Amino acid sequence: MIGWLQGQLADRWQQASRHGVLLVVAGVGYELLLAKRHWERLPAGSPELTLHVHQVIREDSWTLYGFDSRANRDLFRELVAVSGVGPQMALGLLGQLSAEELVRAIVQADLRLLCQAPGVGKRTAERLSVELRTRLQERFGASLALSAAELEAEALAFGAAGEGGDAGLDGVRDELQLTLTALGYEPLEINRALRAVAQLGQAPAGDGEAWLRESLRWLSRGEAA
Repeated sequence: MIGWLQGQLADRWQQASRHGVLLVVAGVGYELLLAKRHWERLPAGSPELTLHVHQVIREDSWTLYGFDSRANRDLFRELVAVSGVGPQMALGLLGQLSAEELVRAIVQADLRLLCQAPGVGKRTAERLSVELRTRLQERFGASLALSAAELEAEALAFGAAGEGGDAGLDGVRDELQLTLTALGYEPLEINRALRAVAQLGQAPAGDGEAWLRESLRWLSRGEAA
């Protein structure tokens, strides 16, 4: 298996949504697919590049995916391990968001942000959060300069509202959670919506119908993305 390559950038190319390079190593040219974010930041000219590599071997093709760091490659491998997430979708996520932003979005169940990546729908975003949240905290918190304690607090807390500091949710929080759960939303997703509505001041204190309406409006943005 090829895990790392160092050579001269001989060509860079784009085909539809795919971005790649030709890297010449000891007289051999290797084609690698890159995330759009990485591809756009390649230095001008024909510099020497070092890429961490993930190799996919199928009956009809061998494909190499290149990354500017081991952490990004390992994050890619975590993504493609989730059911329904292939290499192109994983590259799309890494191309849309930085590694730090992507880990935060998964840990915090920020479905709206995840759904901005090409081909990622609401259910796929939910699977990413459910399957990877804990593992990403443990594996990438230190290498990506993220605080696991901070991420856990962000993911599970309502902020001041969750502690009763916002009177707007008094008396309606439990009913809202039950209603949104019955509609198929995940706990982390519900917490994010309620916190967003509270911070924006979009629903009057104690008005359960207004809270539900604004929460659904916020959640629907992720579904429509």
